[in-house]
Amino acid sequence: MEEIYLRVKLFFMQIPSWLILKLFGWKAVNNMPPEVKKCVMIASPHTSNWDLLFTRAAFGIMKIPVRFTIKKEWIRTPLGLLLLFLGAIPIDRKPKGMKKKINMTEAMVNLFKGRKQLTVLVTPEGTRSKRERWRSGFYHVAQKANVPIALGYLDYKTKTAGVAKVVYPSDDLQKDMQEIMEFYAEIAPKYPEKFSVDLRYLPSA
Repeated sequence: MEEIYLRVKLFFMQIPSWLILKLFGWKAVNNMPPEVKKCVMIASPHTSNWDLLFTRAAFGIMKIPVRFTIKKEWIRTPLGLLLLFLGAIPIDRKPKGMKKKINMTEAMVNLFKGRKQLTVLVTPEGTRSKRERWRSGFYHVAQKANVPIALGYLDYKTKTAGVAKVVYPSDDLQKDMQEIMEFYAEIAPKYPEKFSVDLRYLPSA
């Protein structure tokens, strides 16, 4: 049922998504391997409120049903229905039958279990302000769920938005993160002074 709903929503998003990108002179570039049905999707750089608009439009054009996680308490607020429509997945860190809360990583890993298709959007920078250290939870989620990490991006220099490639987590975090950071180091954000890759993983840093 969830899969049918996502397909219908993506269908109706096509025209407005195309109009948004056309109006602002952007184009979508999709290098997502067709066989990848489940992944953790990085959305970066994240320096402006405009990023959300272009990101959602690009995913609409590419027919990628991105989802994002929120605390389950948000569903009970007036914004609950809107968040669900936009793709929110409520996170329950204390599932039925469990005495203790599980951490966010385990909660996100559980989302992938039993689903044939799931793309979870993450923003490892965590804020629109400059940070030289990214949150690495997305990497551990992908590793434990046995899914790839898709490199979603917005390049304001070329006005392209899309998915560049996927990285399959190995047992070498340093190597994998270096590959990710080297890619994003070449991407132009709207406000360069507000963006930094995680310098811990760049040899020249």
